[in-house]
Amino acid sequence: MIIEIEDLSAPELQPFLCTNENQLLHWNEPEQGLFIAESPKVIRRALDAGYQPVSLLCERKYISGQAQDIIQRVGQIPVYTADSAILTEITGFKLTQGVLCAMQRHTLPAAEQICQNALRVVVLEDIMNQTNIGAIFRSAAALGMDAILLTPGCSDPLYRRSVRVSMGTVFQIPWAYLPCGSPEYVSFLKEKSFRTAAMALRNDTVCIDDNSLSSAPRLAVILGTEGEGLKEATVSACDDTVKIPMFHGVDSLNVAAASAVAFWELRKK
Repeated sequence: MIIEIEDLSAPELQPFLCTNENQLLHWNEPEQGLFIAESPKVIRRALDAGYQPVSLLCERKYISGQAQDIIQRVGQIPVYTADSAILTEITGFKLTQGVLCAMQRHTLPAAEQICQNALRVVVLEDIMNQTNIGAIFRSAAALGMDAILLTPGCSDPLYRRSVRVSMGTVFQIPWAYLPCGSPEYVSFLKEKSFRTAAMALRNDTVCIDDNSLSSAPRLAVILGTEGEGLKEATVSACDDTVKIPMFHGVDSLNVAAASAVAFWELRKK
């Protein structure tokens, strides 16, 4: 159902006007909230994963272009449209690929469920940067990780920027929030028979290409926030502290770049 936008403040456009994404998280309480998927590829992946669309915001030229198959696929939900300048005024940013979709969230699985059949899990401790979250999800999905667990202090993987940077892989790899923070979650992982590997800068480290790591039956790769890294209590509670060898006087990588190296080296072989 194509609807030309006439009133920029219309209530039905509010999900796309919402700059505070925590409001979207609680949009339908007590039911699950909403999130915004951006770009045709990301929207298709969300639909493939079973997420239910609520409405589309689409630049006019994309209706018969890149978004045509999406519009046919989502049935009779509203498709709000206008020229690029008006959509920019509504959202506060320029749509790089011309289409946004408001979608209903799923109920998240419990961390216990996520761990049942996983041999390689990624653990993110208090990572707030949305770009890093999205990039880590993309690398984890591409490089053989089975699931991602986040501490309660992490940014929401379904924030628009994280979803876009992940290229929709946030819908393709299982994830959940841990039931506790640091360092208690390390005990939770050990109870599930995971060898715990903290990615951190310390003197007493194991090199990332150590065969004992890649051959571990179950391994949890634990990553910390940019700058501060993992909490000292977390590192001390883990089985291993793991480092990536550096050259030319460089001491560390961005957490997203480090994650890609770690996932490739530590995947199940």
